[in-house]
Amino acid sequence: MPMTMSRARVARRIATAAAVGGGGVGLLGVAAVGVLLTEVRLARRTVGGSSDIPPCADGRYGAAFGHRSDRLPLRLGFLGDSTAAGQGVSRPRQTPGALLASGLAAVAELPVDFRNVALPGARSDDLERQVDLILADERTRPDVCVIMIGANDVTHRMPFAESVRLLSDAVRRLNEAGCEVVVGTCPDMGTIEPVYQPLRWVARRLSRQLAAAQTIGVVESGGRTVSLGDLLGPEFEARPRELFGPDNYHPSAEGYATAAMAVLPTLCAALGLWPEEERPEPARREGILPVEQAAAQAASEGGTEVTASRAPWALLKHRRRRQLPDPESPDRPPVTH
Repeated sequence: MPMTMSRARVARRIATAAAVGGGGVGLLGVAAVGVLLTEVRLARRTVGGSSDIPPCADGRYGAAFGHRSDRLPLRLGFLGDSTAAGQGVSRPRQTPGALLASGLAAVAELPVDFRNVALPGARSDDLERQVDLILADERTRPDVCVIMIGANDVTHRMPFAESVRLLSDAVRRLNEAGCEVVVGTCPDMGTIEPVYQPLRWVARRLSRQLAAAQTIGVVESGGRTVSLGDLLGPEFEARPRELFGPDNYHPSAEGYATAAMAVLPTLCAALGLWPEEERPEPARREGILPVEQAAAQAASEGGTEVTASRAPWALLKHRRRRQLPDPESPDRPPVTH
């Protein structure tokens, strides 16, 4: 609990600095970040990292539901970095965007038109360009967008307040264009193998601190967040050969499926499609908390949703998950690309 409260205070300071245009690296300061950068360079030589172009998964999903002529297809947009792009897998259906488009189509019983503008290597300063792309044509503007960003902000020394400001601006612009927004916050950079101390400890703390600050900025800008870091962290550590891809840096197909399964309930809830009510269930350790406390708690427990309640409060949810449909399974609605 003391660590959570400390993270909440630091996250609030970062979010406040972001709101007023301040900078600062956040949790550990310049010296620790210097250690992080040095160790990351060494780790990248060991783990490699893929330069392959991610598979394009854009297209229509759930085409079998097209007979429902009374309703238009839903439109799903994806923005962010290499994780959002699906780098590390070889087939479009293995990317998180394809998995979520298929899941959304199955829940809504409507076709879903999917478009991904994420860029491998992107930091939060690329979000303005990506938002311009996704909103360029009023006829195809998404109903809901998923953003996955933050890892490169940590490893490339972007001041956390600037990172949060840029993400918050992106969420606000999408909201103003009539789009719901779900953000998968910064993943746990301490799970990459082989990564050793002190990088593992530094990277984990920086990742969680940024994730908490991102949550405050996103919620106060009208979006929802799902924490990815701790969700994947223990599973990656326990089963790295299954959940990491061939480059030992990006998730495998199973790793992306794990992340997508956590995001799907929040994605559907943002569109009013999930059966759970928008209220806390105390038996599931849910509650309405000050937004910075909800953000800090979510950063420590993966798969946790945070959404706005009455300011300055936020709703913390642990939504029940469903198995994702396989985009190419014969007993599911067919998918077209």
